[in-house]
Order: sequence, then C-alpha cells, then structure tokens
Amino acid sequence: QVQLVESGGGLVQAGGSLRLSCVASGSFFRVDTMGWYRQAPGKQRELVARMARNGNTNYADSLKGRFTISRDNAKNTAYLQMNSLKPEDTAVYYCQLAYGSLAYWGQGTQVTVSS
Repeated sequence: QVQLVESGGGLVQAGGSLRLSCVASGSFFRVDTMGWYRQAPGKQRELVARMARNGNTNYADSLKGRFTISRDNAKNTAYLQMNSLKPEDTAVYYCQLAYGSLAYWGQGTQVTVSS
C-alpha cells in the first residue's frame, strides 16, 4: 500500500506563488518517478512536471520557466514551486509516484488563482 499526501494548495492572486509538497509513504521498493499532474474543471488531467530518480525532468511546454519540480529522495518527497501564477493555472493538482509498471496517485490539492 502506498499513500501520497499533497499539501500547499490554496487561493492566490495572479502573479503570486505557491509551493506544493507531496510525501510518499507505505510499501514500495523504490521510486522511479515522482510527478505532478493537474485537472481543471471540464478538462482532462495533464502532466505538469515529473522527475526521475536520477534527476531528469519533464515539463509541460507551456509551464517551463514558471514551475519547478524538485525531489528529496531520502524523504520520498516531491515539491512543485509555482511562480507567476495565472488564472488558467486553477486546477486540482495531483501527485503521482511510479515504479516499474505501477503508478499511485494522491488525493489532490486545489489551487485557485484569482485575477
């Protein structure tokens, strides 16, 4: 059983910043990738950013330069620093942990950006 707990979401004005955290716990041998996805109302869930254990990263092209993912492997924790937030960044942000063919999701944290 794997549990992912996100925190750090909330309401922020456009141009502001938020930092999301995701702590993984439970039974898993390793963590291959940890990442962040988001889902806005009426839209499909989309990749925000993910980081492999070796530090390689993937970002959604539209978010490069504003969002930064980081990891603390010793703590099985992932972070997402979000700067210069826009109203279109409003969504539920989900943390994902993957290893091998398995993927686990957190319950999500709401991020709302007001104009």
